Amino acid sequence: MISSALLLLPDFLLIMLGFVLCRHTALDRRVWAGVEQLVYWLLFPVLLFGAVLRSPLDIGSALNLGLAGVLMLVCGFGLATALRTVPGVDARLHASGAQVGFRFNSYVALALAERLGSSQGVAWIALLIALGVPLCNIGAVWSLARHGGQNVWREMARNPLILGTVGGLLGHLAGLSLPSAVDTTLARIGSAALPLGLMAVGAGLQIGGLNAAPRLAAGLLTIRHLILPCVAMLLSMVLALPHDQALVLVAFAAMPTASSAFVLAIRMGGDGQYVAGLVTASTLLGMVSIPLAVEIARRLPLL
Repeated sequence: MISSALLLLPDFLLIMLGFVLCRHTALDRRVWAGVEQLVYWLLFPVLLFGAVLRSPLDIGSALNLGLAGVLMLVCGFGLATALRTVPGVDARLHASGAQVGFRFNSYVALALAERLGSSQGVAWIALLIALGVPLCNIGAVWSLARHGGQNVWREMARNPLILGTVGGLLGHLAGLSLPSAVDTTLARIGSAALPLGLMAVGAGLQIGGLNAAPRLAAGLLTIRHLILPCVAMLLSMVLALPHDQALVLVAFAAMPTASSAFVLAIRMGGDGQYVAGLVTASTLLGMVSIPLAVEIARRLPLL
């Protein structure tokens, strides 16, 4: 449990580094505004394209796992969207932060996969990521575009995160094999996405940013770190997933939210400061929710 929790510590430290650099060095908000655009339009899409293209997808051998992952994310989307109907919830803050309730940090998921199931665990997580990334990005773009009065389908069609993921899926299905030099170049571009994205979160962070809507934040974080792991355990029982697959699904359900949630909110006119606070809080909660959820799942007699 301790080793799993410590795995998230570097992410949080990168967020804090971005916070310090933005406020106490010459690398102020003007610099980080450019970094946010670079991450959103180039680094994250390239990372998603390469990760999905290289994923060892074998849907046939893990059909129930994939189904459980999709149902779990749809449940998270439904619950996060339903919070909009709660009296007193600010529509703009909800549109910005709803994505936190169902999106996930795929980098942390991949890092944990090998511990939970060796190379097979990595393949299972890759399947969940390949199915979940387009689903979650569509849900996130839909929430922000609907609130902003934008054309939802046009925003989805030109969203770089969705385009990168769909491009990777199509390339994978077509058996696309990139030349070594191109593949290496894309991998190096993508490798810059996570640290810069996390530091951009920190640069946009304002301590107390969640004070704008603490009850909404509590609801979204409860969905992300409490309800979804419970849903994953229930689905594992209903679909009779093998024990190792069930552990992977539960760990996946307890992941902290995607760091790119902040970048997407900024680019689509949402409240970036509020989302930055949510991402930071989710990263901290993930250090507890992942090892705790996995430990509970291991002890359940039906898993």
